[in-house]
Amino acid sequence: MSLFFFKALHLIGVVVWFAGLFYLGRLFVYHREADERPEPERGSLKIQFALMEKRLYYGITWPGLCITILFGTALLPEWGMPPWIRAKIGLVVLLVLYHLWCGHLRKKLLNEECGWSGKQFRLFNEIPTLLLVSIVFLVVFKEAFSWSVFLPVLTGIILVISGTVNLLAKRRQKESTGEK
Repeated sequence: MSLFFFKALHLIGVVVWFAGLFYLGRLFVYHREADERPEPERGSLKIQFALMEKRLYYGITWPGLCITILFGTALLPEWGMPPWIRAKIGLVVLLVLYHLWCGHLRKKLLNEECGWSGKQFRLFNEIPTLLLVSIVFLVVFKEAFSWSVFLPVLTGIILVISGTVNLLAKRRQKESTGEK
C-alpha cells in the first residue's frame, strides 16, 4: 500500500517541479524583455519579475524537486536498478543541474549581469520539455525502450521547437519594426 502512496507523491512532486521550471523559464524571458520597455515601466517590471522568480524558485520548484527525489528514492527498493532506472536517474541529474542553473541565472538577472536575449531564454526554457519527454518515454517503455528509435524522435522535437522559436522571433522582430 505504501508503494502507491510513494508513487502518487512522486508524481505530484514531478508535476509541481516541472510546472515551476516551465514558468520560471517564461519569467526569465519576460524579465529580459522588460529591458525593451521605457522607464519607469521597465524598472517596475524587473522588480516584479525578480520577486516572482524568487518566490517560484524557492516556494515551488525546490519543494517539487525535494518531493520528487525523496519519493522517487523511496521507490528504488521496489524497482531495483534496471537499466531504465539508471537512465532515468541520469536524466533526473541533468534536470537537477538545469534547476541549479536556473538559480544561477535568476541571480544574474537580479544583478543585471545576464547577457542572454529573450530568444536564448526561450530556447533554454525548452530543456525541461526535452527532459520530460525523455523521462516519460523511458518510464512508460521501461525495458522495451530503445534509444536508437527514440533519438530520431527527440531530434525531430528539437528541430520543431527551435524552428518555432526562430519563426516567432522573426515575427516579433517584424512587428516591432512595423513591417507586415
